[in-house]
Amino acid sequence: MSPSFRGPGVMITVNGKIQDIKLPVTVLKLIQLNDVKQPDMVSVQVNEQFVNREDFPSYQLNEGDQVEFLYFMGGGSIR
Repeated sequence: MSPSFRGPGVMITVNGKIQDIKLPVTVLKLIQLNDVKQPDMVSVQVNEQFVNREDFPSYQLNEGDQVEFLYFMGGGSIR
């Protein structure tokens, strides 16, 4: 299974894969837990809505959220 805190948690989906995460967790913490490469270049969607970069440290995730880490590059995007 994917990164998680110890203890009982909630299920969220990150890039199509279910993760067991103990709340509270912010977008920034989730980026760290998932060892996202080039975190300064990643955009984040939660439930198909983009999260402003300045909100990463305070944006709280909830059970059932669907999170996508997106990298935008010339000519398209990759996950």
